[in-house]
Amino acid sequence: MKRFKGEQLIGRATKTLTALFACAALTAAAGCGEKEERQGGVDAEPFGVALDFYVNPDHAGLYMALENDRFAEAGLDVAPRVPSDPSAPIQLVASGRVDLAISYEPEVLIARDQGLPVVAVAALVPSPLTSFISLPKAGIDEPADLRNKTIATAGIPYQQAFLDAILREEGIDPSDVETENVGLGLLPAVLSGRADAMLGGFRNVEGVDLAERGERPRVVPVDELGIPTYDELVLVANSDRVAEDEGAEAIRLFIAALEHGTRDALEDPKAATEAVLAAGDGLDPKLTAAEIEATLPLLLPNSNQPYGFMKADEWDEFAGFLADEGVIATRPARGEAFTNELLPGQVPE
Repeated sequence: MKRFKGEQLIGRATKTLTALFACAALTAAAGCGEKEERQGGVDAEPFGVALDFYVNPDHAGLYMALENDRFAEAGLDVAPRVPSDPSAPIQLVASGRVDLAISYEPEVLIARDQGLPVVAVAALVPSPLTSFISLPKAGIDEPADLRNKTIATAGIPYQQAFLDAILREEGIDPSDVETENVGLGLLPAVLSGRADAMLGGFRNVEGVDLAERGERPRVVPVDELGIPTYDELVLVANSDRVAEDEGAEAIRLFIAALEHGTRDALEDPKAATEAVLAAGDGLDPKLTAAEIEATLPLLLPNSNQPYGFMKADEWDEFAGFLADEGVIATRPARGEAFTNELLPGQVPE
């Protein structure tokens, strides 16, 4: 029997996937109002990267690479963009307005299903962060306890599919569970008792925040509740750019430098924390340090595969799940939505 164990906590600061579908308008104006920073030598090649959300510990490798001139050494003048609209990153890369975007495996599959020319080129966080989170007072020790409970959600369609699948697995009628779309308000909903639990918070975000408050949260990543595992965060490129020798080489150089930055962060978490704090606006130093400590071990592959490696079997199974749940209309062909060819140490075919 599956259980909701508090010990499974890994946490980070509130970076919910929330608004990814809240701003449904996928328009050319998606890039307006973004904050852009540049760093690189005079002769460096300009290289734009759209972040998935505001600066947070998931970006520790990126900002350590900037801090330690890893990108500059690779000949790249990297400019991170902080989106004003969370739906913007994939649109920006699809339209060729940035070289890479940080997004999510489900987002890549949905975007391709909608006909956008995007492909994942590396896993930034190669395991699910999306979790089911509750506090002890809610009395939710196992999925069967969800009956007659109120669950806060972020209003993201594919996360609703996660919840529906979890309930079905336990034989619970959805009508016996009340769901409330609270958008970005997952933490307040649970802390106030307005909701008994949340589905959509990140184990290294809301999970850590609650733990730092002394709330002893019970945190279970969705892949431990029957949802096929997937790469939470991925680097996404324009398919046409990947097909060009020059574009592919720049992306390859970026990923190699990012790996160096990530390993730098793992070797010096304090410096990584300082880099993230310097890049972000209004981040709490104590909470950010706790989030960095929880996040860094998640940024490398849990096998002997190259940095950023994506597993075809896992992508196939997860895409099949989204298709079965009606989130995407067509299941992509094997290997169509991602490529490992640009990873460090990989030889192009």
